[in-house]
Order: sequence, then structure tokens, then C-alpha cells
Amino acid sequence: MGLSMFMCKQLTQTLLDNFSSGMLKMDVFNPRRHREKVIIVMGATGTGKSRLSINLATHFPAEIINSDKMQAYEGLDIVTNKVTEEEQHGVPHHLLGILNPNADFPVTNFIDKASLAIESSLGRGRLPIIVGGSNSYIEALVDDDDYMFRSKYECCFLWVDASMSVLHSFVSKRVDQMLENGMVDELRKMFDPNADYSRGIRRAIGVPEFDQYLRNEPFLDREQRGMLLQEAVSQMKENTCRLACRQLGKIHRLRNMKGWNMHRFDATEVFQKQGREAEEAWDQLVAGPSVVIVSQFLYNFAAAAAATTTTTSLIPTNVAGIKVTRNVGPAIATATY
Repeated sequence: MGLSMFMCKQLTQTLLDNFSSGMLKMDVFNPRRHREKVIIVMGATGTGKSRLSINLATHFPAEIINSDKMQAYEGLDIVTNKVTEEEQHGVPHHLLGILNPNADFPVTNFIDKASLAIESSLGRGRLPIIVGGSNSYIEALVDDDDYMFRSKYECCFLWVDASMSVLHSFVSKRVDQMLENGMVDELRKMFDPNADYSRGIRRAIGVPEFDQYLRNEPFLDREQRGMLLQEAVSQMKENTCRLACRQLGKIHRLRNMKGWNMHRFDATEVFQKQGREAEEAWDQLVAGPSVVIVSQFLYNFAAAAAATTTTTSLIPTNVAGIKVTRNVGPAIATATY
């Protein structure tokens, strides 16, 4: 018992020292890893994937690699929900807004670019965090035919989930917010009556849905324009909800059929609250437990934790700006399969 308590105190102090310094040294507990470590953040649209990835990247020395194929294109920042420069908090982002809007971006190109970004991040001593909603691209990267990715990298999968009914309500409100932020003007500037909606950024939800409105806008009176606008908005909301359902189905397939070991965080309560209460729920249910799980993944202290009477004794109470309360233990237990 004395040895276990000593191990616990030493481990906790080491974690706190690293957290308080604002940077985690990647090789504290396992200096001779055979595989480099990669974080992959998944979830349906609107669940908070980007938010979590930035939370993690501001607590660990990390860089973010975008895996949303529409966000890889330049332009339509509002339509594609790209994180703003302010929201990035100075964290380096790769594969974000780099492609010509008319270019094709097949999965093979994504694999090449993502692989280069991973290696360049690791070369700078940074933890690669892959985040985005294009699950088929993530699957192709991780489960490549020759098993090269898995042989080179050890993955920690974080899944931000939420009740579909709650999420559908949120994405509907998000579309309304996009309208207020100037989405129609953004679409109008890129509108081309001869455009091919099967190529490039014009495949993004919101672009084809507004075709009829933008095509006929100059010839309609105010009432007619309002009707067409409302129809376009309704179609965009409906197609966004369908996308969320498809994304969730793919995640379930990866977990249940392919055996991906995912840590699931239920953010439903976050969407049911507002203001400070929502922020606290996010910290308690998603961000805080994620920080602890990632630190466990990076430093391999699960075995040491098992030797103590309770895993929660290893949880820091303040992690570089995220208030991690002691009762994140249930969220961590639920997140770990």
C-alpha cells in the first residue's frame, strides 16, 4: 500500500508539473516508443470536434490536421464552418483552406497530404491531432491496404457524440446563425450559373441548395425571393441533418464492425444548457475527460493507475485553463470501452 501511494503521488506531481508548464514532454513515461502517437477526433457535424481538438492542442504541444474534405478548399468559410483565425488560438492547422475551389480532392490526395502533415508535425516534436467529419477519408488513411499507418502510428480515437434530436435542433440554429453571418453574400460571390455541383467546393452542403434562389433572385419580387430563400434554408437544414445521421452510422460501423477502440463523450447535456452552464458541462463531460485520456495515452500510466485504489486520484483539478473537477471520473469511465 505504501508503494502504491508513493507511485500515485509521484505520478500525479509529474502530471501537474507538466500541465502547469503549458507543455507536455512527449517522452516522460515512455522514451523508447516503437510507434509515434496520433490523436483522431471524430463525431457528427456540429458536435464540437474542432472545439475539442483546439482544447487539446492548447494543453499539449500539438498541431491540427483537418480531415473535412470541404474545409480543405479555399473559400466559403461560413458555408463550410471553417474555424476562424481567432478560434484557432494560434494552433497550427494543416489542410485547411489550401485547395483551389474547383479542384478535385480524391482520398488518395488526402492520404498523401495528411501523411506529410503528420510527419512534419512529429518532426517539430508536436502531437498530430486529426479532426474532421469525412470519416471515409479517415478510414482510408488509418486502415490502408498495406497496414502501413497502423505499423507506424498508435492511435487514440476520441468520439464526440450527442443525441440526434438535440443535435438536429442545434444544426438548424447553426444554419440560421450562418445566415446572420453573411452566408448568402458569400454564396452570391461564388455563384456561377454554369457551375458543376459535382466537383470541388460546390459539393458542400449549402451551395446546390441555394442554386435556384441565386439563379432567379434578380427576376423576383421581395415576397417571391423570401419564399425561395426559406426553401433553400430548409433544404440546407434537412441535408445537414441527413449528413449527421450518415456520419454517425459510419462511426458505429468503424467501432462495431471494424473494432476501432473509441473513447465516446456524450455532449448532449452541453447543447441543453446555455452560457456558463454550457461551458462548465463541456469541461466536465468532454474537454476535461479528454485531456486525462490523452495524457494516459501519451504517457502510458494506466498500469500505475491500476495499482492505486482509485483512478480519479490521478486526475489534475486544473489543466491549463480547463477546470477538471474530480467528478469527471464517471465521464472517463463511460468514454473508455
